[in-house]
Amino acid sequence: MARPTVSDTFEGMKLDAILKRLDTGAQGLTGDEARRRLDQYGPNALEEKKSNPLRAFLGYFWGPIPWMIEIAAVLSALVRHWTDLAIIGVLLIFNAVVGFYQEYQAGNAIDALKRHLALNARVLRDGIWKQIPAPELVPGDIIRLRLGDVVPADVTLSDGDYLSLDQSSLTGESLPVDKEVGGLAYSGSVVKQGEMSGVVTATGGDTYFGHTASLVAAAKKVSHFQRAVLSIGNYLIYLTLALVGVLVVVLLQRGEPWLAVAQFALILTVAAVPVAMPAVLSVTLAVGAVTLSKMKTVVSRLESIEEMAGIDVLCCDKTGTLTQNRLRLGEPYAVEGVTRAQVVLAAALASREEDADAIDTAVLGGSPAQEARKHYTREHFSPFDPVGKRTEAQITGPDGEPFTVTKGAPQIVLALSEAPDAIKAQMQHKVDELAAGGYRTLAVARRDGDQPWRLLGLLPLHDPPREDAAGTLAEAEKHGVRVKMVTGDNLAIAREIAGKLGMGKRILPAAELSQEDTRAIAPRDAEKIEQADGFAQVYPQHKFHIVRALQARDHIVGMTGDGVNDAPALKQADVGIAVSGATDAARAAADLILTAPGLSVIVRAVEQARKIFERMNSYAVYRITETIRIVVFLVLAMLVYDFYPITAVMIILLALLNDLPIMAIAYDNTWLDPQPVRWEMRRVLTVASVLGGIGVIETFALLAIAKAWLGLPEAQLQSVVFLKLAVAGHLTLFVARTRGPFFAPPYPSPILLTAVVGTQTVAAMIVGFGWYVAPIPWSAIGLIWLYCLVWIVIEDAAKLATYRYGKRVQR
Repeated sequence: MARPTVSDTFEGMKLDAILKRLDTGAQGLTGDEARRRLDQYGPNALEEKKSNPLRAFLGYFWGPIPWMIEIAAVLSALVRHWTDLAIIGVLLIFNAVVGFYQEYQAGNAIDALKRHLALNARVLRDGIWKQIPAPELVPGDIIRLRLGDVVPADVTLSDGDYLSLDQSSLTGESLPVDKEVGGLAYSGSVVKQGEMSGVVTATGGDTYFGHTASLVAAAKKVSHFQRAVLSIGNYLIYLTLALVGVLVVVLLQRGEPWLAVAQFALILTVAAVPVAMPAVLSVTLAVGAVTLSKMKTVVSRLESIEEMAGIDVLCCDKTGTLTQNRLRLGEPYAVEGVTRAQVVLAAALASREEDADAIDTAVLGGSPAQEARKHYTREHFSPFDPVGKRTEAQITGPDGEPFTVTKGAPQIVLALSEAPDAIKAQMQHKVDELAAGGYRTLAVARRDGDQPWRLLGLLPLHDPPREDAAGTLAEAEKHGVRVKMVTGDNLAIAREIAGKLGMGKRILPAAELSQEDTRAIAPRDAEKIEQADGFAQVYPQHKFHIVRALQARDHIVGMTGDGVNDAPALKQADVGIAVSGATDAARAAADLILTAPGLSVIVRAVEQARKIFERMNSYAVYRITETIRIVVFLVLAMLVYDFYPITAVMIILLALLNDLPIMAIAYDNTWLDPQPVRWEMRRVLTVASVLGGIGVIETFALLAIAKAWLGLPEAQLQSVVFLKLAVAGHLTLFVARTRGPFFAPPYPSPILLTAVVGTQTVAAMIVGFGWYVAPIPWSAIGLIWLYCLVWIVIEDAAKLATYRYGKRVQR
């Protein structure tokens, strides 16, 4: 039997009895009592199961790659190659330590992001409404639930009309569920409509469903880039196994001891396959996500960084992103027979201060009727919702007479009132006139008893463009990102703001968009949406249609949003972006959550995402190049010269020396592509094949020179080849990391440079002092370095030519 929850004990109880049982009241808990209960019940969160660090570390000794290394160690022991055994053991432990550390580092980064995305709750403490982190809620707290909130705990509703809750993620119900006073709102459900207060009855693990909504989804989805790199990994494994298989057959036919052949084959396979790929990918993404969080952009799905790098169309909210989101009340406009003061008072009565709504704040903040409001009693309030587009309040006046006031979108309120057509036309003309000046307008109406609605007038609100908006839009254009304005405002306002910001005035009214909820987008409709500079009078469902239409035209689309009804569009977009101040539901649906207003935050995020993409791209090119360079050369050299060009110990040492520079790629400085980037497998394979092929030729040439002209013994030949592979491999990393000349900016980061210089110093000391290998003169070491530097210039020239050829083919 399932453990009963705290909420079970309140099933069927009346609200007064629940409040009494929880020892709370209409004014909520005191701060001291809340702290005492927090100690008693614990935080309002599930206790996360942390994996055992020792077990996690030991896991790196279990799997296909560790098994191959361990078998190679056993074979080394059987043939009594104790030095090989010791170095293989070091490789095994080193891989485990590096993998464990990188996983730990990535885990810390994800934990930090989760802290950024923590839910908040509006709670009544000490008689004052305040916002606190949801984990600090305790049973007995009085909280406020509004449109777009994710319910932070099990709550018995105590005040308000109704809530419409989306419980689909919890119960599987496809339709919203309506709740009234006395109803139970489950933790994790989403408020789709309405606004109510309630008393918290259960928190954390005691809630009915045993968990709260998590904004950071588990990364189950594999991105396009990950799929591509994993495909590369599989290709390299198959290539390595095929070549090693040929080598094993030939060596056994030549009479080589099978134990020695098996040991060498296993070690070569381990060195050739991309063992570090998962760690490099996760660390690169995690480090990038932490960097983005410092730039006021929190990533909820790490894989979205790749899509962010490829965005070429950004559908952007006007309010708060292109404008300052600081509404200022203009001069009221009243109909004949109504004073401006009456218009302002009615609008103020149709507002609620505790909601901290931007429009309500502007109306109340600029209202000279604050003192007069105190003489009126609000009996009931209906908050704004994105479909109805108005607020409504039932009021009792100083004379005891009831009446109702409303404020909202002019087209909605005008349709609601029964004013003469001439008055409506006059009002609409004034709305258009104000809109042409960039003013957003609210219409205000009043109804006495059962009488028809009576139009009172208009309230103009001005939200000026952000000072940095025009410059940021120009910068976005330079980055190949076309920004399209999406606003619910009047067409004239949208055109005025777009004109001021230099966005173009081809603003499409949402009414011209198809309303059909079909998967197929009409080509003409998609083309119209693609050519538009923006969209006005937009409802949330239009955003979804706009995104799909642009995707149908092969665009990678970013969409901003802030409301609960924006969630479908945010999920449909390649990158859904919840703007600063967005509802919990929008944040939950988004890939990126902005913690600061403005378009510049998004542009900086796009730049950073492209840099992260380039680091991953550099790793892919380098990893393919190194596999071709090492495996193809070793197999061909052994077939041609009938001797081991490097020993098993040297292969292990190469693998060890390569690990640190590869990990440092995540911290490298990188080139910023001026255009959106997409994964181009053909280009990566072509560049890597060219560099890998040149690497095979240059190593063969050095081996031929050392063998035929210098007459070095076999042991020293192996040391020469080992040093050449170590030096040239790391120099190739400098070639692969940029699409321009390797000596031009951006220069390698200090971390990458230190890792390369450090490992190269170790490689030179190994062959210079003869650690585990035959020593060679320091003069020879210098000549090998000079040889590699000459070839690196040749490799760089070939790389530049390959990129130029690729661009010509694309044209």
